[in-house]
Parts: sequence; C-alpha cells; structure tokens
Amino acid sequence: MGAVVVDEERLSETFAALASETRRALLARLASGAASVNELAEPFDLTLPAISKHLKVLERAGLVVRARRAQYRPVALDPAALQAVAAWAERYRPIWESRFDQMDQYLSTLDAERGEDRP
Repeated sequence: MGAVVVDEERLSETFAALASETRRALLARLASGAASVNELAEPFDLTLPAISKHLKVLERAGLVVRARRAQYRPVALDPAALQAVAAWAERYRPIWESRFDQMDQYLSTLDAERGEDRP
C-alpha cells in the first residue's frame, strides 16, 4: 500500500474548520445528504449570514461543495478532506495502540499486586 501524501496547509485549514462546534454540527447534518442553507440553519439560533460564513470556512477547507441548480444551491459534504484527516491520524495509530497496550499491562500489574483478576 502506497504512502498517502498529505497537504499540510490544507490539513491545517481542515482542522481549523473542524474546531468549531457549529461547523461540526453542519457537517454531521450534511452526512445525511445535501441541504440548502435555510435547511442547515433551522436547528441553530444563528442568522443566515452567520451560517453562510461557517459554510464558507467549510468550503475553503474542502469539506463541503456547493452546487447550482437554477435557484437552488444545495450544500453537500465532500469526504476527500475528511479522508486526509483520517490518513493523517492513521500515521499515529501504532503509537496510541502501543500506549494503550502499555496502560493495560500496567493495570494488570496493579491488579496482580492487589490480588485481583482483570476481566
């Protein structure tokens, strides 16, 4: 399997976009399908211009795309940027798995010292 090339600048933009709870909620909604700005704004106590600003941040980060169908401009999730985040995080999987294994061994040692069995 070949190495995944990660565009660090785009990745930084993506993480910055994901830092907002509102933008993460918008992405969660878009995971179920494209929606208009009005539909996306419904559950929020924000103005349409505020929602549009959040969408522009998501769009610049490559997380969403806007289509144009006559007067309707649906916003849709673009999974490519999330795939880049997943690829970046995957590089660190061996490290955190190793640390979890070390923690499990430590807890087993503590349990053995106390005379307890681990499930």
